[in-house]
Amino acid sequence: MSMKPNLSKEEKRLLKEKIKAARTRHEFRRQEWFRYKRLGTSWRKPRGKHSKLREHQARRPGVVDAGYRGPRVVRGLHPSGFREVMVYNEKDLLKLEPTREAARIGSTVGGKKRETIEEKARELSIRVLNGGTRNED
Repeated sequence: MSMKPNLSKEEKRLLKEKIKAARTRHEFRRQEWFRYKRLGTSWRKPRGKHSKLREHQARRPGVVDAGYRGPRVVRGLHPSGFREVMVYNEKDLLKLEPTREAARIGSTVGGKKRETIEEKARELSIRVLNGGTRNED
């Protein structure tokens, strides 16, 4: 059973655009991440007085900017169109709205409880984003 979110035409269009833009957008990396191993790749704002990256020079990679942000309507949505909600037990599933929200089972939840949560989600027609990947032995 393929559970799909209840989205308007405009929301579907914007979500499609957001996903397409995410595929073409490059990773933002720290200035000179390639030069020194100790720096790492995680983004840091360039603050140097003579920094070419801070000055947005054309030959330099992109800088984190407001212009890269997605449309407000679809911000925070999973690519499937559902809003993700963390779930740790069966009671958490009852708080979800099946037409707009999908469950993501927490990583600290064990195997037995995960199975019961997935079963209850099937009964309530709630999509589980990280469910059904376990091997049945």
